[in-house]
Amino acid sequence: MESNIETPGAEKKRAEHPFRIAVIRGLAVVSPPLLTIVIFFWIGGTVNQYVLRPCTDGLRYVLVWQLADVREDVPKSQVALRPEEVADPSQCYYETPDEKYVPLLVYDRVRRDRGTEPLPQTAKGVYQRYVELKYLQPYKVLPAFLAIFILILYLLGKFMAARIGRLLVDTFERGVHQLPLVRSVYSSVKQVSDFLFTFREIEYTRVIAVEYPRMGIWSLGFVTGESMDDIAAAANEPVLSVLMPTSPMAVTGYTINVKKSEVLDLNITVDQACQFIISCGVVCPPRQLSEALRAKAIAEEKSQ
Repeated sequence: MESNIETPGAEKKRAEHPFRIAVIRGLAVVSPPLLTIVIFFWIGGTVNQYVLRPCTDGLRYVLVWQLADVREDVPKSQVALRPEEVADPSQCYYETPDEKYVPLLVYDRVRRDRGTEPLPQTAKGVYQRYVELKYLQPYKVLPAFLAIFILILYLLGKFMAARIGRLLVDTFERGVHQLPLVRSVYSSVKQVSDFLFTFREIEYTRVIAVEYPRMGIWSLGFVTGESMDDIAAAANEPVLSVLMPTSPMAVTGYTINVKKSEVLDLNITVDQACQFIISCGVVCPPRQLSEALRAKAIAEEKSQ
């Protein structure tokens, strides 16, 4: 005779089951926006650290070199011991802790707008801070940087359209492919960038599913057009040219010829099919995903 007495461990496990499901559902809701924000912050931090900050430092160095009016000695009548009491600071200088003199207007600007930062202890430091306050403020630097960056991209794109530009890039890529470790990383990154930023040269008319490489296994494909007349004549029916993309790079694949009667048209867009292929089947089109989630929710309700 079987006993119907449940152990305490089984009751605890069953009680924790809904809690665990709720936590996982919450994590599924939070993860996409959180990861999106983290990725954008990572991109912004990388650009700021390796592009924007070096450019700003170089520009600050040039401006300080051009504008700095640092003197070793000035008449005592032009030295301002108390900057706040000087009526006309345009003709006065201030002595910095390193025993050099900078214009009082420069020092006064740094003193007034220093915020919580301590005053620089050198004349060069005073001018560096002065240049940052007057010329390199973020609301000035960021628009200028974006404008220059877009201009560089435009000129680079026009240069690439010329034959010599393409020749130089091909030469560079051949050199990269000679490096054992770098070529693997570069090839992967180039495939992703080509997929994201290169205009498609092949127009896909629709997305289909075909039983390939054998019956019972369905693969996604992109119809590129009608196949050759000789193949259609041999098949005694219309034949389609189909590009069969491979995961995880939808831009790579191979072309097959399939009878029109053997293809299954799918009610999804090319972009949705690419997401499905790139994610190796994890990211389903919204309609199929909503139906799958509804069926999963119904199954979970029945099990509780």
